[in-house]
Amino acid sequence: MGRMSEQNPEEGRHEEGPAQALSEYAERVLDVAELIPPGRVMTYGDVAEWLEQGGPRQVGRVMALYGGAVPWWRVVRADGVLLPGHEQRALGHYRTEGTPLKEASRAAEGHLPRIDIRRARWDGGDRAGGHT
Repeated sequence: MGRMSEQNPEEGRHEEGPAQALSEYAERVLDVAELIPPGRVMTYGDVAEWLEQGGPRQVGRVMALYGGAVPWWRVVRADGVLLPGHEQRALGHYRTEGTPLKEASRAAEGHLPRIDIRRARWDGGDRAGGHT
C-alpha cells in the first residue's frame, strides 16, 4: 500500500533528453559530487544527509543515471568497495588523485583495493573554511 509515496514523479522523464530529465533533486546530487575535492570521497548516504533529502538508494540512482557528467568516482559505497564494472577506471582516478586506499589481501576476490573510507571521507568542511 505505501509504495506510492516511494515512487518518484520525475521517473521516466529521462527519455526527453538530459536537460529536461534532471529533477531538482538529481541536480542537487550532482552539484554535491562536483564539490568533493580530488582525493576525497562521500558515501551515497553522506550525500543524502548533506542534502537533507532522500537516502543512499536515491543518490545511487541519480549517480547511475547521470553520474557520468561529474566526478562519479568520488561518490562511493559506505564499505569502500569499488563500483562494480568500473573498478579499473575508478582505480585510475583514485591513484591519480591520491585517494587513500586499503590494499586488498591476497585472499580478496580480484585483489582489488577498497577506498579507505575513514581517511578519504570528506564532510564538506573544506568549503566552509578549511576545517574537516
